[in-house]
Amino acid sequence: MAVAQDARERGFIRKGMPKGEVLFRIDKPDHEALIANTKGQPEEKTWTYFPRSRDPQTPTIITLRSGVVAEIERKSAR
Repeated sequence: MAVAQDARERGFIRKGMPKGEVLFRIDKPDHEALIANTKGQPEEKTWTYFPRSRDPQTPTIITLRSGVVAEIERKSAR
């Protein structure tokens, strides 16, 4: 998974992307949190990626609904 090793790939994650493609591009998250898991409703969770040397000072938070990227938050932590 050579592509996943480059943290700059985080900037190419887009809404509608399936979680499998996210995992392929940027690997597993540093932190995962379940937001909602109600019977009959889509599962919702966040994946957090901490800053890395090739993407310094920029944490990335991805919200997944039913296994698809619904929101992406990238803010400089300067």
